Amino acid sequence: MNEIIAPWMEALPSIAPLDEAVLAEAALRQDRLIKPPGSLGVLEDLANRIAAVRGRVSPPVARMRLFVAAADHGVVEEGVSRWPSEVTAQMVGGYCRGQAAVNVLARQGGIDLRVVDAGLATDLPPDGPVLVRKQGRGTANMVLGPAMSAAEVAQTVQDGFDLALEAARDGVDMLGIGEMGIGNSTAAAAITSVLTGRAPREVTGRGAGLDAAGVAHKVAVIERALRVNAARTDTPLGLLASVGGAEIALLCGVALGAARARVPLVLDGFIATAAAAVAARLCPRAREAMFLGHLSAEPGHAALAEHLGLDPVLRLDMRLGEGSGAALAMPVLRSASCLLAEMATFEEAGVAQADEGQEISR
Repeated sequence: MNEIIAPWMEALPSIAPLDEAVLAEAALRQDRLIKPPGSLGVLEDLANRIAAVRGRVSPPVARMRLFVAAADHGVVEEGVSRWPSEVTAQMVGGYCRGQAAVNVLARQGGIDLRVVDAGLATDLPPDGPVLVRKQGRGTANMVLGPAMSAAEVAQTVQDGFDLALEAARDGVDMLGIGEMGIGNSTAAAAITSVLTGRAPREVTGRGAGLDAAGVAHKVAVIERALRVNAARTDTPLGLLASVGGAEIALLCGVALGAARARVPLVLDGFIATAAAAVAARLCPRAREAMFLGHLSAEPGHAALAEHLGLDPVLRLDMRLGEGSGAALAMPVLRSASCLLAEMATFEEAGVAQADEGQEISR
């Protein structure tokens, strides 16, 4: 990958860390709001970190956008899913018609949903609402060699990076990422195994409904893919090219672009978090802009959460994907931001504060 230099690579050194001064300002304001200190619990910490990512306490988060990236995977040929690859495009059609869970949740949460064709094996109607950003029609079978070329990965990451920057220019205050791709939990488990150092059997789950025998077969396929690609998985981009997916590469780019633009990023489930983990390996400071929307029932998701040092906003035992967990968490995070920015302080409301050291009871 060293011979390929993309614009997003040159932008990584300019990704800023959390604004510690704003973090301190937010914490101070939290203690002056008309409430007992700490009474909003985790919401206070989330709001403070959102402010530090954005570099300002107010105005609060208003506009939210969720990217759902879709792609097909050649490893489906190995029987790692109960569903055929055709279901990926069929589900994307459902998103376009507003019929899926993520559509419902996005409407309820006031979230701008954008569906991206990162690498579907079939072409969708050109007049549809899907953003087409694909370099190929699905990936190659990872057990036979690399899933993608170095050039495809570099450009797909660039596409995601550009989408995040475009969202920031549109005035979006918070981004979310989700995905759709039959077979992509196999790719995510392979990536997770490499990044966390855990055996494939520890990070591989049922995906879209496999039984115990199906999971065992899936683990064996991942082990084969990692052996075949062992010489190419020692760098983040080599890992993406070897055992990743186009939607994972694109969401990795969104994560990097969000950090560059100082826009908080809400991660959905296992696959989206695997993409974010690759972004954090490419640029550790990018992790500071990330919020884990929920904790999936997939075992690899808990491993990635620990690896990234992120606590989930929600714990609902979900494993749907498609951005559903992010869509649920984003309004919670927006509410946390609004509480910090819009609540009155004791001074502003003319409310007397308790004496220092005095416990407040109600």
